[in-house]
Amino acid sequence: MSPEYALDGFFSEKSDVFSFGVMVLEIIGGRRNTGFYQSDQTLSLLGQAWKLWKEDRVLELMNQTLGETCNTNEFMRCVNVGLLCVQEDPSDRRTMAVAVVLLSSETATMPVPKVPTFIIKRGPSTASSSSKPEHYKKIE
Repeated sequence: MSPEYALDGFFSEKSDVFSFGVMVLEIIGGRRNTGFYQSDQTLSLLGQAWKLWKEDRVLELMNQTLGETCNTNEFMRCVNVGLLCVQEDPSDRRTMAVAVVLLSSETATMPVPKVPTFIIKRGPSTASSSSKPEHYKKIE
């Protein structure tokens, strides 16, 4: 769900673009954005994808079922487009038409994504009750 819809109830074509970007990252990563946790960290899938992108280790995001059959350049293009679609500011997101062109073209110049939205890390919580708020911080 796009942040502008989740926070303000505002829906547009860019909300669909955001959802498409999440779906692309979920498919190539083999995990859902919601409920994504690894034992050593608690970034969301979007946070993990961004972290690995910045560290130039994005191949670690790859769904293991893709294994050796995955073309590395195509995988990197998918991650790039996925991250471009989940930009915090809707005006920074590409249109669906541009996303499709970027995914299907081997010669298109790929824009560099900015920090996506919902890059949060859940702080440790000692309460098992859902009535206590969880602590979040934005990861840059």
